[in-house]
Amino acid sequence: MTTAWTLDASDGELLIRTGVTGRAARMGHRLTIAMTRWRATVSWAGDEPAGAELTVDVDSFEVLRGEGGVKSLSGPEKAIVKSNAMRSLDSGRYPEIRFVADTVTPTGDGYRLDGTLHIKGKSRSHVIDLRTEDLGDSWRLSVESTVRQRDYGVKPYSLLMGSVQVTDEVSVSFSAVHAKD
Repeated sequence: MTTAWTLDASDGELLIRTGVTGRAARMGHRLTIAMTRWRATVSWAGDEPAGAELTVDVDSFEVLRGEGGVKSLSGPEKAIVKSNAMRSLDSGRYPEIRFVADTVTPTGDGYRLDGTLHIKGKSRSHVIDLRTEDLGDSWRLSVESTVRQRDYGVKPYSLLMGSVQVTDEVSVSFSAVHAKD
């Protein structure tokens, strides 16, 4: 019997979606960001998952696209977005984001993971509802969760004296496929 699963970016994707607010919000872009280096482990007790941990390399931040705005988001602008995010997240000092689930409880369509989210040196309780789907020879795992940046000491980026701001709440989605043993 397998005692742990290990997944990484070759098994799925971890995306962050931002919103825009402020008086001139129409000028800003709603971003879709991929975190390209991450690893998740799931520990098992018999036939049930007993714990889970996700570690994300902060500098693996890659802007995929920006929707809205006055004009399309260019390559150099994507680089500026990443640079601003690395500064906001203090990636040199805090190179990883981690979620550790201490309690895993079965639900109707998957599992509830109660644990702690660690971002930029701050730790907060966080609950994730993980959906599972039986694909026959593998399992699809998926999550949608919301994180408030200010809860972790991250100041949402703004420009034009606050007329355009990234929303405090960002949406995090995770999707992966793992072969059955």
